[in-house]
Amino acid sequence: MKGRICVPFSLFLFQHTHMSDPHLHHHHPHHEEHLESPDILKDIVIGMSDGLTVPFALAAGLSGAVDSTSIIVIAGIAEIAAGSIAMGLGGYLAGKTESDHYKSELRREYWEIENLPEREQDEVREFFRNWGLSKEIQDKAVAEICTDKKRWVHFMMKHELGLDEPDEKRAAKSAFNIGMSYIIGGLVPLLPYFFIKDSIEALKLSVVITLVCLFVFGYFKSKMTGVHPITGGLKVMLIGALAAGAAFGIAKAIETI
Repeated sequence: MKGRICVPFSLFLFQHTHMSDPHLHHHHPHHEEHLESPDILKDIVIGMSDGLTVPFALAAGLSGAVDSTSIIVIAGIAEIAAGSIAMGLGGYLAGKTESDHYKSELRREYWEIENLPEREQDEVREFFRNWGLSKEIQDKAVAEICTDKKRWVHFMMKHELGLDEPDEKRAAKSAFNIGMSYIIGGLVPLLPYFFIKDSIEALKLSVVITLVCLFVFGYFKSKMTGVHPITGGLKVMLIGALAAGAAFGIAKAIETI
């Protein structure tokens, strides 16, 4: 069992806490829609947000200092390579840390159940007491859950520590998703520089393309998180514009010194 009460006890709770209410027989089942953000979407958001912004600012800054787009392309590709590796490695380490932390706490819970069973039973009982269940049901819940050591441990992991068992392959998947998202996002502001020789002209087109992409990215990111999509899109676009503008301004200022 992973963070769930076993079926027999769940039925027991249902019978004692719900079946006595006659109004429940007249309720019709309905489907509740909740926003879910799968891990892959979180990885894409992390990689894409930096991928669109950092190379964009770099290209804008270089455009204010050099005329040759070939230099900007080379520097941009080098930055995308380094950035994707760094971001991917960060995602891998975050996923590995989560997995290692879960395993460490799992070992601790098994030790506590073996060596401090009464205290652990009291913690299970306290959980159901906080639900407002009667003493009789609390005792039955504790007895039902604690008959299976594995079920007991996973119950404590979920409800005492708030930890869900992570995917063992999560770290590698996260590294790949974040790294690829960074590369895809980073190529967007560089595209005009591949086809236009004049750096300022390439920058103008890069600004239009990248800001549109930033708005679209921010729009869908905001829809995922429940924020007003238009406002979210504009905020992400503004951040990217400020970063690129600052880089361009600083490069121009240094050039005049």
